[in-house]
Amino acid sequence: MAAGRRIWITRAQPGADATAARLRDMGHKPIVCSLLSVQDLAPVIDLDGVGALAFSSANGVRAFAAQSTERSLRAFAVGAATADAAKAAGFTRVLSADGDVDALAGAIAARAREISGVLLHAASAEPAGDLVGALTAAGVSARAVAVYETVVRKPEKAFLDGLDDIDLALVHSPRAAKVLAQILGRQPAPRLRALCISKATGAPLKAPQGRGKLASIAFAPFPIETALLNLIDRQPD
Repeated sequence: MAAGRRIWITRAQPGADATAARLRDMGHKPIVCSLLSVQDLAPVIDLDGVGALAFSSANGVRAFAAQSTERSLRAFAVGAATADAAKAAGFTRVLSADGDVDALAGAIAARAREISGVLLHAASAEPAGDLVGALTAAGVSARAVAVYETVVRKPEKAFLDGLDDIDLALVHSPRAAKVLAQILGRQPAPRLRALCISKATGAPLKAPQGRGKLASIAFAPFPIETALLNLIDRQPD
């Protein structure tokens, strides 16, 4: 393993610090410069008739838990990190789909008969996928409530001036990829490789790569961080 790579972490806190710790353990040099920040909303969470909850991110778990004391409902989580966040928040009946939003929809639909009521998705104000739409199409009664939003953060000019000294950028969400693509439009980084947690996440970066403003894009075979970090030592295709 080639250690000591300088790796830009674009995800929001508190996940950015957790990723940085993993990279340090791997012998790399993480550089945290989040392109998004998470802000909890204060919605009225109506649980009347709700038979289960769905979380498509750990941020959704944290924001829901800050607004509601409900922990007895079954919780469906998109992946292991989100499931861990749900358990840490006090949920005891947690099922991880170990995938993306489509996998989460499939896991819920497969257990629809076990859900007595509506499935409530505690979501971002701008969710990456349409979980409720997928569930409705599958015959599952579902609705969503926005419990948090992500806000764009502008990197300092000094950081952007040093992009040529960074080897890799880790991208955990389509929205962060869109922000990165906008930055590369103004400040090309032809030596920078982008490692994305899924193909859908990396889609906004294809345009800057095609114009030579980004060296390459790689996608994790599974939408989990371990698979993303395994890309670090892979050579570009």
